[in-house]
Amino acid sequence: MGKIVAISNQKGGVGKTTTAINLSSGLSYMQKKVLLIDLDSQGNASTGLSAIREQGQNTIYSVLFENCPIEQAIVHLDSPNIDMLPANLTLAGADILMDQENDKEMFLKNAVAPIKDQYDYIIIDCPPSLGLLTTNALTAADSVLIPVQCEYYALEGVTQLLMTIRLVQKTTNPKLKIEGLVMTMYDIRTKLSMEVSQDVRQTFGKLVYQSYIPRNIKLSEAPSRGQSIFEYDVNSSGAKSYGDLTQEFVRRNEE
Repeated sequence: MGKIVAISNQKGGVGKTTTAINLSSGLSYMQKKVLLIDLDSQGNASTGLSAIREQGQNTIYSVLFENCPIEQAIVHLDSPNIDMLPANLTLAGADILMDQENDKEMFLKNAVAPIKDQYDYIIIDCPPSLGLLTTNALTAADSVLIPVQCEYYALEGVTQLLMTIRLVQKTTNPKLKIEGLVMTMYDIRTKLSMEVSQDVRQTFGKLVYQSYIPRNIKLSEAPSRGQSIFEYDVNSSGAKSYGDLTQEFVRRNEE
């Protein structure tokens, strides 16, 4: 039975898409069957893995709003060996379209239901907002993984997200759990990164992953080649960190 994990933080630029791509890729190298869903109209995960290949191809928008069967929109990637449900700018008006419907929080859950059991993990890259698309992701998900950038105000974004998670738990998905928090863009040379990390660990305890993601130029370069960090530079500190994170993720899920 596939586990659905939403990667969410309404603050932009915290390494959400980077984490979605590289965790999905890392899981595939651990022989897990993975579907990565891009739920962000910017489509960065889709372009970062070269999943948009032709004009007019089916996307998550086609599945949610045009009655396209989900199987017809999934793209099979070879390297990394994952499946992907891509997104592009057509998704930009999704919140408005959903808002007019009665079951507006259930679109994604209903769409994914037919194929959920075909995967070990379904990873959702959420948009950097707390609108209806994110609510759909949280309603469909079993758990939420929260990337937290090592900077001031990091906890403010997390607090708002936790309020949204609680609301979803009360209304559309009582079983939703917090998978954990991952410290991203950690700069070992700065006191700030250390202080923010300690702060987050004091607040959230064991929910915070031991693995953290450093600032690493290779992580920024990989998407421009349409690759995850493991194909682009497997010896980089970014690849090592995401390898550690993936192993810790699997360990936590299989305990």
